[in-house]
Amino acid sequence: MRVELHADAPPKPAYGAQCNGCGLCCAVATCPLGIILFRRLKGPCPALQWRDGRHVCGVLAEPGRFAPLLPRRWAARLVARWIAAGQGCDCRSEVV
Repeated sequence: MRVELHADAPPKPAYGAQCNGCGLCCAVATCPLGIILFRRLKGPCPALQWRDGRHVCGVLAEPGRFAPLLPRRWAARLVARWIAAGQGCDCRSEVV
C-alpha cells in the first residue's frame, strides 16, 4: 500500500516507542473512533492534519470540528483515551 505523508514528517519510531507525529499509523489505517466518525475502514484518516512539524489527530486537536456532538468539557480527554494517545507507537507498518 502506498501512502503519502508530509515531506518533513519525522521518521517512524520503533513499535512501542514514544509517538513523534510521523503520521504513518493514521495514513494506513483508521482508528476505531475514525471508523465511527467517518464510516471508513481504511486510511488515510480524514482527520489527519499537519501542524507544527508533525502529524496530529484532528479530532483531538479540533474536537468541535470533527466531533461536534461530544461534550466540549470532556472531548479532548475522551478522544485522547479512544485513540490511545500517549501510549506509544502502535503501528506495525514500516516505511520502505
